[in-house]
Amino acid sequence: MINYMLGVKREDKVWFEITDDQSDRTSAQTQTSSITVYGFYPQESPIHLTIIDTPGYGDTRGAEKDKDIAMSLCKSAEGMNEIHAVCLVMMAHQNRLSDRQIYIFNSVQSLFGRDITENIVLLFTHSTGARPKAALTAVEEAKVKCAVNDKNQPVFFKFDNCQSETADGEDENIQERSWSLSFRGMAGLFKFLDTIKPKTLKMSRDVLQQWKQLEAKIINLQTRVREMEQKQNELKQTQEALDQNKEHITENKSFEYEVEVPCKEKVDIDLSLAYEATCCSVCEENCHYPGCWWARDPSCCEVMKDDHCTVCTKKCHYSKHVKEAKIYESKTRKEKKTYEDLKKEYDDKISDGVSLVQKLEEELQDLEKEEIKLVIEAFDCVETLQMIALNTDSVIILLHIDFLIEKLKEINEPEKAEKLENIKKRVEKENQRVL
Repeated sequence: MINYMLGVKREDKVWFEITDDQSDRTSAQTQTSSITVYGFYPQESPIHLTIIDTPGYGDTRGAEKDKDIAMSLCKSAEGMNEIHAVCLVMMAHQNRLSDRQIYIFNSVQSLFGRDITENIVLLFTHSTGARPKAALTAVEEAKVKCAVNDKNQPVFFKFDNCQSETADGEDENIQERSWSLSFRGMAGLFKFLDTIKPKTLKMSRDVLQQWKQLEAKIINLQTRVREMEQKQNELKQTQEALDQNKEHITENKSFEYEVEVPCKEKVDIDLSLAYEATCCSVCEENCHYPGCWWARDPSCCEVMKDDHCTVCTKKCHYSKHVKEAKIYESKTRKEKKTYEDLKKEYDDKISDGVSLVQKLEEELQDLEKEEIKLVIEAFDCVETLQMIALNTDSVIILLHIDFLIEKLKEINEPEKAEKLENIKKRVEKENQRVL
């Protein structure tokens, strides 16, 4: 692309190449974990080019690493308001896409909104110049979404880059044909870039923000469900104490009992991860941890919407949130209480005709309702993604989908649970080799 933009000709006998000093990196892992952004703004060309080169997804480090790569890709696009093309590269003679390639394509597509489809183009390398029928069939069978021409055929361009290889005699003629083929392919690609309407990244950012909010909600949900279960356990222990001391209650005598009381503590996290913790000081909850690795302060955090948190219980204003090297941790402690303490605690909560036992039952029911509300809220976030995302079958959701399926079954929502199970089966089938 850069040589084309600089107007390099075959007869120039010069070919510019990009070099990258990777002496301070580990070889194999670097190639699959770093995203490279090339900015090219030559005075000799009216075109300014920015290329984001995505790494390989699906390495042995698993779905968590893929999530990190996806977030890194989002960060790499910061400052860009629009994108002209997403280029999917494969060899012209391929007759099928490997499981890994399908997984990569799905992962990349899951980062964009549906409106990006007409900007996705196919680049076929190692081309002989003939129509790449086998590769096009493979793309069709893999259901890769891409731009189409006026004949409803995929938009593609052919290349055979061998200009860096030394050649003479017959090889030189072959290399010349390859040069011409690649030149025509690049000319066609740049003509496409000139005519295609660039797409704003707003919808794509909305998709990514929905992913982040979904994950943050589920992580928060898991913590709050555990806290509810701890509170439920405390209430049940209290009920047992009341049952065992009915005589004392009848005679209005105080008695002592022991329960496990839920509590929260602020604990230190690794200082290198301090920027990953966004916590609500009012709800005492971890609203975005881990994952909030780029936000400068709580107001910039992805879980904020209209200046309020989408995750914490009270949906507090961002000013009630802090970013520091600490997070909240749910724990329990054994505590001795007396019947007198219990009556004082519930005195203002008990209305006429409602007993202490009844009030405890009501609290348990309220906790169950809150759990149902949280589970449905997380499921609704998945529904929203299905409406706006180009490809919602991302491996990212697999990190937490089992927990959500289990909870949907517990609250008697079998249809919603089945919908998520179908998503899980589809993703696992497509990515079986990688996962």
